[in-house]
Amino acid sequence: MISVTLVDANVYEAVVGERVHRVSMAPDCYRRLSGGAFTHEWVIVQAMRFLLEREPGDALPNELDLAEVSRRWPDFDAEVERRLTQR
Repeated sequence: MISVTLVDANVYEAVVGERVHRVSMAPDCYRRLSGGAFTHEWVIVQAMRFLLEREPGDALPNELDLAEVSRRWPDFDAEVERRLTQR
């Protein structure tokens, strides 16, 4: 289970099991991924699911900036968008 809480402007805590990740998501990144149609928290849940499918939870850094994730995984943006619009 993944829970997400806003802790500061554009900064969220994503709790995955017993690990806490500090996730930054700038407004332009949010709009790019979601088109403004989903909650910020739901976007981060989908982003974390994407990451956990590619890395063990303990391998993920404690601090993440979603705008930088696509540098490592070029399919990140498209896959998160797909997950958000999937019914």
